[in-house]
Amino acid sequence: MKFRTALLGAAAAFVLAPAAHAERGADGEVKIFYYQAVSTLNAYLSSGTKDVEAGSLVLEPLAGFDQDGQLFPRLAQDIPTVENGGVAADLTSITWKLKEGLVWSDGTPVTSADVKFTYEYCTAPDGGCAQGAKYEGIASIETPDDLTVIVKFEGPKPYPYQPFTGGTAPILQKAQFEACLGAAAQSCVEQNSKPIGTGPFIVTDFKVNDVVTLEVNPNYRDAAKPAFGKVTIKGGGDALAAASAVMETGEFDYAWNTQINPDQQKQMEAGGKGTFVNAFGTLVERIEINMTDPSPALPEGERSTVKHPHPIFSDPNVRKALSMAIDRQALVDIGYGGAGRPTCNLVPAPAYQASDNTGCLTQDVEGAKALLAEAGWTDTDGDGILDKDGKKFSILYQTSVNAVRQDFQALIKGWWNAIGIEVELKSIDASVFFGGDAASPDTFQKFYADVEMYANNFDGTDAEPYMSQYLCDKIPGPENQWQGENINRFCDPAYDALVKELSTTSGIEARGELVKKLNDMLTKDSNVVIPLVDRGRFSAKSNTLDGFVMNSWDTELWNVQDWTRAK
Repeated sequence: MKFRTALLGAAAAFVLAPAAHAERGADGEVKIFYYQAVSTLNAYLSSGTKDVEAGSLVLEPLAGFDQDGQLFPRLAQDIPTVENGGVAADLTSITWKLKEGLVWSDGTPVTSADVKFTYEYCTAPDGGCAQGAKYEGIASIETPDDLTVIVKFEGPKPYPYQPFTGGTAPILQKAQFEACLGAAAQSCVEQNSKPIGTGPFIVTDFKVNDVVTLEVNPNYRDAAKPAFGKVTIKGGGDALAAASAVMETGEFDYAWNTQINPDQQKQMEAGGKGTFVNAFGTLVERIEINMTDPSPALPEGERSTVKHPHPIFSDPNVRKALSMAIDRQALVDIGYGGAGRPTCNLVPAPAYQASDNTGCLTQDVEGAKALLAEAGWTDTDGDGILDKDGKKFSILYQTSVNAVRQDFQALIKGWWNAIGIEVELKSIDASVFFGGDAASPDTFQKFYADVEMYANNFDGTDAEPYMSQYLCDKIPGPENQWQGENINRFCDPAYDALVKELSTTSGIEARGELVKKLNDMLTKDSNVVIPLVDRGRFSAKSNTLDGFVMNSWDTELWNVQDWTRAK
């Protein structure tokens, strides 16, 4: 099988242009606001972007993605390709070479054993790895010497860059985490709060769901970086407070995910203390439909599990009606302005992977009513709420606390009320909702609601690992500590088979067509995912901060080692 795609060529080694730096740590403290407070610094135990991004200051992958979505080496010497011999000609393996002389923040050597261990950690039975889709299709990992890692796949892997790349797949130190395999993962509090890493900073203090304090890693591989000697990441509050802390009071240097409405954006920008930075990628605000029954009447451990299909949403026409009733352009206008675009796709970019699925862009309330009537839902008692077989169409709609999301909830509730659905709204503190705490009833993975709304995206530009999250074996449940990535519990053998086909298909266009089909299976064909808005990454940066480069393909903190204080 000969590889003829530009994918591998596009992943050729990328070297960041050197930035002018003063002495390491000379620029003092940089203050960062993640109003969705950080719950863990171990990306493998949380699907929350805020946890992945904060952890990326300490833990690094073999390679990252730059602001254009291109791979560049972090811990690796270079990016393996077929041309340089790093990827086997038959595409069944990829060989990574670690940079020489790498050490952990505790001064011990980074070796191939740490890389192999990371794979074992994420794939350990009962471990509940939140990033399991990154390690799909691996047959084995070999470490012939301390600097060489050979990843062997179960078959030809045209895109072999899923494992160990991007902020969601960092390398863990074996010596620190080897007692944390499987069911022990969640209980390793010290390791998950203060991981030993290779990044530019080390954790000095971590108050869960509040503040993370970090200082320079004395063993960071670039002796001139970082310019900042201390980082403080503050959590709590809301997006408006976060934006204000940069744009109005100037108390913070950078605020992540400043999801505020267009009028507030204009008012803050007029202050002249900072700027909003925006870049479109693959971040989609959407509604996920729970395909399982979240009823509290079920035994704990069986709620929202495949043992109990959802009593209303098992009918695809009902799910479609929910989507048809929504005016997506109105959501963009009230919530995002130029920082959002209405979409029907879960994967909106790059263009070669984006379906021409546009049917949902026109609101159709009457069509939604007709579909529900066809599905047997009628208002038999005249109270304005549909019922069927003695059961009212009444649902719980949850999301995280955020002014824009609450505006969305209010609008969507109104549209769903108009087609005869009773809707209860629930807003959960974002630190809890996205936190991944297996003991909490309010995480988005546990999904103790009928529908829920949030946004996430994927590392890089290839959607295979993202599509893999909806495989049947990725469903969250008590057996994996509620850490599976298949949030809505969708399970279709045909979908699983198409993901398998994608994993062995080469050529950008051919892969793109398969991603489009998978996207459509989740959206317009089944409506188990209801996309709303293609959101640009939208954050606030102080005018006193230099070196920040917005990145919609990896973490927004991807180049923190290059940040400096404006002179």
